[in-house]
Amino acid sequence: SAAANAGAPSFQRPAHAPNGVYMYGGVGTGKTFIMDLFFDAVPIEAKRRVHFNQFMLDVHARLHRLRGSREDGVEPIIVVVRELMEEGWLLCFDEFQVTDIADAMIMKRLFSLLLAHGAVLVATSNRPPRDLYLNGIQRDLFLPFIDMVEDTTVVHSLEESTTDYRLVKSFDAADGAYFLNGYDDAAKNAAAREQYETLFSEITKGGDVVKATLRTQGRTVNVGRAVLGCRTARFSFQELCGTASGAADFMIIAKSFYTIFLEDVPQLTLKDINVVSEPSPSPNFQILNIPLA
Repeated sequence: SAAANAGAPSFQRPAHAPNGVYMYGGVGTGKTFIMDLFFDAVPIEAKRRVHFNQFMLDVHARLHRLRGSREDGVEPIIVVVRELMEEGWLLCFDEFQVTDIADAMIMKRLFSLLLAHGAVLVATSNRPPRDLYLNGIQRDLFLPFIDMVEDTTVVHSLEESTTDYRLVKSFDAADGAYFLNGYDDAAKNAAAREQYETLFSEITKGGDVVKATLRTQGRTVNVGRAVLGCRTARFSFQELCGTASGAADFMIIAKSFYTIFLEDVPQLTLKDINVVSEPSPSPNFQILNIPLA
């Protein structure tokens, strides 16, 4: 009805709205650093910088809040768009990726409304727009969103970069990550394990290891080993990645702990594609990779 569509413009960008930027490339190429420089320097107040998964969780939470109601006859997604635009029309998304069908099915409607209201999109991603939601369920319904991204942003590739800036350390930087490969030699594996345990003791300052419970969106996330005073958690690969966990679970873990120790990481193959993902902004990971028996 006309009332139901009140405030819902057809997708046509305001003449004054500039194009955004969509940067993509491999990990460590500096995408997030460049976007953060831009976000800090751009002289406007109406801006928001957020991890994309966190943004979509926020959108779904707002839609859930409005479920079954229509403010002045306006459908909930339009109310959500109005709220988002009041909070900031410049939207900077880190790690733009789409793996959830629930996200994929609302993104064209959501972003057509945001862009029609004058929103400007700046995003970083590991993949070009044409590869978003690749092989996803009902992807044909998602393709118009890709066209929209390409029409309203300057798509810039950093794929030719050969430097992983995560590995470039300043003179006073502490060692941040330890990748210890498994060996055929049992003695070398034992030495790697000892080094890992020593590192854990140093970072946690010998603090008590306890169980912790986190809560997010009505769900309980159990952390079997945590040193709360140092905000450090420890997981096996199976505990962290082999259970039924969603983006919200990883978000609350990343928000709650500065450092995560991940151990017993198996060699992954394409059969393990469901657990090979980057669901959230990462805290400082310390990794011990010793093949499981």
